Amino acid sequence: MWHTFVSLYLVMVILIFVIILWYSGLFFQTFFLHRYAAHQSFTMSKFGEKICFILTWITQGSNYLSAYGYGVMHRMHHAYADTELDPHSPKYDPDPFSMLWRTKNIYADINAKKVPVEERFTKNVPQWDRFDRFFSSWGSRLIWGILYTVFFFYFATAWWQWLLLPIVYFMAPIHGMIINWFAHIYGYKNFKVKDTSTNFLPFDFLMMGEAYHNNHHKYGGRPNFGSVRWHEIDPTYIIMKCLHAIGFIQLKKFPKVVRE
Repeated sequence: MWHTFVSLYLVMVILIFVIILWYSGLFFQTFFLHRYAAHQSFTMSKFGEKICFILTWITQGSNYLSAYGYGVMHRMHHAYADTELDPHSPKYDPDPFSMLWRTKNIYADINAKKVPVEERFTKNVPQWDRFDRFFSSWGSRLIWGILYTVFFFYFATAWWQWLLLPIVYFMAPIHGMIINWFAHIYGYKNFKVKDTSTNFLPFDFLMMGEAYHNNHHKYGGRPNFGSVRWHEIDPTYIIMKCLHAIGFIQLKKFPKVVRE
């Protein structure tokens, strides 16, 4: 009886750990990197920016994405969506893994400033060069990878739990693959746009609002990705409204939209 209880407890520890990393890392990706760094959907203080940099690193760990690298690349995605210049598009890659590899290389070159980038893609994108110099490095990623592995070593009780470890290592790329691949192939559309973006899920329990990709491509600067249909609830926007209420961020006003 006691052995069964301990085994169940350890299984729950692993699952809760993975769930926390999934949603916390995803939140700072969509809140800080996407809606702030790329789209400037709200404003915050420089001190608030620094807090978000640190929390993004803590929650994403080995998957950490720089606000500069992500922000610039995502602006390019919107400008060139589903063309040959798009950093990630199912139209120009044979499978999601090929797309991820190409995206990784483009992101790394942008983040290291190895390629020229138009000013329209870099304007007001937050940068903290001294922070990113180490925390974007392979050394930082390796440290996080070791910590994750040690955690699993102490708490994993069955072989199948180790299958979750690669997901932890590569969680941010998995998030990107879900939206940049599947939300350009499967789903429904509220708006006619010039690209293949879809709303991947009618109720976004998985991606904290990111799955309303068609809505977002129609109105890129809109802080609320949902609320076009009654079932489109954007969890990140709800949190953003709370942060706005306490003064941590200032949401920009955006006209109410209806589906076409």
